Amino acid sequence: MPSLKDLRNRIASVKATQKITKAMQMVAAAKLRRAQQAAEAARPFAERMNAVLANLAGAFEGRPDAPVLLAGNGRTDVQLLVVCTAERGLCGAFNSSIARLARDHANRLIGEGKTVKILCVGRKGADALRRQFADKIIEVIEFKGVKQLGYAHADGVGKKVLAMFEAGEFDVATLFYSQFKSVISQIPTVQQIVPAEIPADAKQAAASGAVYDCEPSEEEILADLLPRNVSTQIFRALLENAASEQGSRMSAMDNATRNAGEMIKKLTTTYNRSRQAMITKELIEIISGAEAV
Repeated sequence: MPSLKDLRNRIASVKATQKITKAMQMVAAAKLRRAQQAAEAARPFAERMNAVLANLAGAFEGRPDAPVLLAGNGRTDVQLLVVCTAERGLCGAFNSSIARLARDHANRLIGEGKTVKILCVGRKGADALRRQFADKIIEVIEFKGVKQLGYAHADGVGKKVLAMFEAGEFDVATLFYSQFKSVISQIPTVQQIVPAEIPADAKQAAASGAVYDCEPSEEEILADLLPRNVSTQIFRALLENAASEQGSRMSAMDNATRNAGEMIKKLTTTYNRSRQAMITKELIEIISGAEAV
């Protein structure tokens, strides 16, 4: 049984940990509001981008001269997985859920005989995937010192992906991130970005909407819009991740704070019982000695 000094030290240690987890929870709550607003503000732009692409893609459906970023190069042999995670831990299952989704996807592709390459955006995703796919990780992009992610960061990643595609290093690129729903709900999401995958609802809206005459031509618009769409979708993924990370960290630190409080109660009860037992034992010894005299 631990001594009273050991119990006092343990209680003090847990109290110190509780203060840290409580502080981290409050910091995450403060950062969450701004991150959530940024993620929600980016969604309409990304959705309208999909709507415009769906409208323009209708003119190239089935045509052999369709842009390669829209129709693909006709092959699916080499797959690039762009896995977006956080730079830090202590945020519950946020990082592990994205890594698990990417791992399952990679295993399925390998089982089909595909060649898999992994581009990690965020250190935690690389740490989780390196155990099984160390030889398939081609690069790790870190934003550790960046306080607030901007479009320029996503555009750098997007240009790197496009340069690899133009060099023929892969055939299909898939994006992995966590979509923010609420503080307690973040949904790991997979999205194909090369060639551009138009959502079904955007296609239906384009089919039922008005027909537009484009100036300049559809070819010129798509030549600028398709590369921009890759960076836009990556930017949206980074913003969704930022909100999901803070929401998951807030929830995890709240649970840790409560667990620390329960542990302090149990340790305090054990300490008081041990102290009372020692006092009772000393009293019995004193009374027994007095009676023996």
